[in-house]
Amino acid sequence: MKIMATTVAVASTVLGACSQNGAEDNNASDLTKVPEFSARQFYETTSYSMVSSTGYAFAPDSMSLLVSSDASGVFNAWELPLDGGSAKALTHSDDNAIIALSWFPNDRRILYTFDGGGNELHHVAVLEPDGESRDLTPGDEHKAQFLRWSGNGEYFYLLTTERDQRNFDIYRYSASDYSREMVFENPGLSVGDISPDGRWVALEKPRTSADSDVYIVDLQADDAQPKLVTEHLGNVAHGVYSFTPDSANLVYSTNEHGEFTQAWTYNLMSEDKSELVSAIWDVSYVVYSPSGRYRVSGINADARTQVTMYDTETNEVLELPALPPGDLGSIRFADDETQIALLVNADNSPANVHVIDFAQRVARQLTDALNPAIESDYLVQSEVIRYPSFDGIEIPSILYKPHGASAENPVPALVWVHGGPGGQSRTGYNATRQHLVNHGYAILAANNRGSSGYGKTFFHLDDRKHGEEDLQDIVYGRKYLETLDWVDEDRIGIIGGSYGGYMVAAALAFEPEVFDVGINIFGVTNWVRTLQSIPPWWESFKEALFDEMGDPATDADRHRRISPLFHAQNIIKPLLVVQGANDPRVLQVESDELVAAVQKNEVPVEYVVFPDEGHGFAKRENRITASEAYVRFLDTWLKGKQTAD
Repeated sequence: MKIMATTVAVASTVLGACSQNGAEDNNASDLTKVPEFSARQFYETTSYSMVSSTGYAFAPDSMSLLVSSDASGVFNAWELPLDGGSAKALTHSDDNAIIALSWFPNDRRILYTFDGGGNELHHVAVLEPDGESRDLTPGDEHKAQFLRWSGNGEYFYLLTTERDQRNFDIYRYSASDYSREMVFENPGLSVGDISPDGRWVALEKPRTSADSDVYIVDLQADDAQPKLVTEHLGNVAHGVYSFTPDSANLVYSTNEHGEFTQAWTYNLMSEDKSELVSAIWDVSYVVYSPSGRYRVSGINADARTQVTMYDTETNEVLELPALPPGDLGSIRFADDETQIALLVNADNSPANVHVIDFAQRVARQLTDALNPAIESDYLVQSEVIRYPSFDGIEIPSILYKPHGASAENPVPALVWVHGGPGGQSRTGYNATRQHLVNHGYAILAANNRGSSGYGKTFFHLDDRKHGEEDLQDIVYGRKYLETLDWVDEDRIGIIGGSYGGYMVAAALAFEPEVFDVGINIFGVTNWVRTLQSIPPWWESFKEALFDEMGDPATDADRHRRISPLFHAQNIIKPLLVVQGANDPRVLQVESDELVAAVQKNEVPVEYVVFPDEGHGFAKRENRITASEAYVRFLDTWLKGKQTAD
């Protein structure tokens, strides 16, 4: 099992490979000169996200939506009127991010989640109509998550590690008085879902990075023990999508039948299995409307996801009314199924909330997320391209060409490396990328071997080869950029976060002459320590993680060999490191020690630490500070500009 990036977007179209010259048809408006905007202007764009896919997005009176937004600078729960009226903040945090989970089905209470400065020890709380909050999962050392509502709306289910920090148990909470009961004590597996009728629990058990199983538990049985439902031979990956709304079937994922993940159903009574959704790409998700009449599926098609909405009564695919170009995401149904809410996101348009009325067949946009100071034409449309690596394998990537870049005006460039391992760079709005491109930096977001979305063979090509063959894919990303006549071949850097940050440090340590600068954003530098200090709640997939990365008890020599910290004496190019002090995945000491080691080389190194952030930057001011630091560093050391202190 790989640790994948968590954000999944969905789309209505697919991009193919571009010409060898890369992005030659990009930005058809041919804007040769656009204004430069600050990071603040890009991040004054408002971010929106929908509630949990198993929560209630529409208020009980169907007059408004519950969303999360950083309109105040910190994520809070907001109410969006469907008539286009002004949004109203329901929570008012100015420090910890608050993420809305669900309305209560029959009144104006909401569920939300928060942690402590990015430490990932999440709590679940309820906000009462009078504005008072109640923490449903108090405590300092455990982690809690929302699972779903019961089908009748009388209960909701939470996961918590309070009994054992390594395992999530399932608790059923009364919606009326918050009394609770443990309904499932987890023996050490990953919880996938609980059926709407509360009878069945679906569990996942990763065995290796390529082999995993799904189990079910009948909570009504006298001896409620996990039962294997995905018996197989060889390496096959399985996972849980959801139960059907009638609690009759489990929808699960499998790559047993080909290169890509398919969706299958398992009937809980007859134990029959049947194919539900398949394609020549991975099935990303399958969700249902409350009654089960409508089924929505997403296919991860070359860095975008094709969405299909299917009417199970008429056996027809639903055609949606016209929407702006872009990726459709986070589709949420009203309880009476007369309306849906969704997000539309594109390279040149941040995610906006839209509502579709099925009866009238019309769509309404409720938000305008882009900072009005920035015209969408000033933003850059990306292009999906492929380039050959050292062994001929094609590396799918997302290419951003700045306005005005040409053979007569070549620009510096960056190879952008995603997190994971096992993540994927996708199309869609990204404030940091657009800020960099706006300041004249081309970006090649490389999906090196080991990235998700391109089949199981490609996904496992980096197993126990991290910092070696996948690093060469990134090195060959530079070689590809050098073939583009609009890129300055003498000014190419590398940037990445999390595993991508590791790849930055690895590139500078193991291929010290390849890149001209590096920006390491909370990247692993010492695999020996990182794999010995994983969060306790990763216990259920630790075996699979060690199978892919190597067990620190037996593979310490290899981990030292691929850890940049132990080879930092090789780093000779300028480096910027950015870190959150509360990061539970990549500890601050990883960055502290790398910075100290590079300073000994008398190499320019800059270091930014956010005391109130974790593995990712939730607060707008911190995101602005980070993005401005990237541009200032690059202007100094890649473009050669000098900036004032």
